[in-house]
Amino acid sequence: MVTIASNGAANTSVRYLNNNSDDQSSLLAKLSSGRRIERASDDAAGLGISNRLDASVTTLEQASINASNAMSVLQTADGALASVSDILQRMKSLATQGQSGILDTDDYAAIDAEFQQLVLELDAIATNTNFNGVALLDGTYDQDFMVGTDTTDVINVLIDNGTAGSGFSSADLAVPNTAITDGTVAATAADAIDAAISLVSSSRATVGAAISRFEFRSDVLATSIENLSAASSTIKDADIASVQTAYTNAETLTEAAIAALSKANEMPQELLRLLQG
Repeated sequence: MVTIASNGAANTSVRYLNNNSDDQSSLLAKLSSGRRIERASDDAAGLGISNRLDASVTTLEQASINASNAMSVLQTADGALASVSDILQRMKSLATQGQSGILDTDDYAAIDAEFQQLVLELDAIATNTNFNGVALLDGTYDQDFMVGTDTTDVINVLIDNGTAGSGFSSADLAVPNTAITDGTVAATAADAIDAAISLVSSSRATVGAAISRFEFRSDVLATSIENLSAASSTIKDADIASVQTAYTNAETLTEAAIAALSKANEMPQELLRLLQG
């Protein structure tokens, strides 16, 4: 029924105009942000799942950094242990030279001078090797690295010479610092250095194994981050083609509602003109 007291057509047009305008604004926001979920009301369950996935990704990204830091620590320690091993090899060579049976006092003095300097360098490496100010080769390095989303998902890094709390100084490795004055002393030193070389070799193998483990864990973390990020994206990111199509439809409907409202507002005037005629 057409009346001049009320304009139902205009009210209906306004309602559709508001609805279409709201849809258009929502779709425009999604196009601008690239997100399917702009507000919790868009998909409350999806938003919750996506937020948990994002939290896991953030944690795993830090875990990946932790794994990289652990490898850096271990590689620093391994580099220093390589130097320790080289020093011990040279000391073994000097001790072996001291057992040649043709040396005089001056020869032994020359051998001992280098031997004692190497002992000092061995101790310097054990004392001064550190990562970010934390000593690595004094036998005290025992740290956990979190490499997952759970606080119990940790890998322990322990750097010692195989005896708890023992590092790589000459004393820890039982390398003698007594003067090389004759073949007997040299032979004793050679035996002690052999044992020290075995300790260092075993420690380097342990460090190398730990590096290998962290490398594999880094690969696992990278894969997990990629998969979880993709899963979160599937939930919260907008399909731009679909949103663009929906936006175009909403824009068309908004324009149609505006046109209809304009026509509806003209209807009472048309009725008045009929009465005036």
